[in-house]
Amino acid sequence: MPSGTRGALVQRVSALPDGPLDVTWLAVETPRLPLGRIRLHWEPAPLDGWNVTAHLGLATSEVHLASWPAAPDDWPRLVRPTLREVLGLCAALAVATAAINLSNRIAQV
Repeated sequence: MPSGTRGALVQRVSALPDGPLDVTWLAVETPRLPLGRIRLHWEPAPLDGWNVTAHLGLATSEVHLASWPAAPDDWPRLVRPTLREVLGLCAALAVATAAINLSNRIAQV
């Protein structure tokens, strides 16, 4: 990871097993993660591979989503299913929340 960064913000996760993880670097001074967004951080593991962690932005904080200690060099393939599922769940929750809010506004009219 480049110096001056605290991780990479996941922009998109391909559905293909060997597809890309699209990310953008997050500067150290970047405020906390937006709701439903995932930050990845990776560094060389002491013996071999990479220590990879993922954090998820919630409404009031960031939470540790997952860790993959000593992941092999092709670690994006390993973490892709988890990232894809969590992003899908966050999108579904956002739609459900918007629908409930709209329903509540209509009921008040």
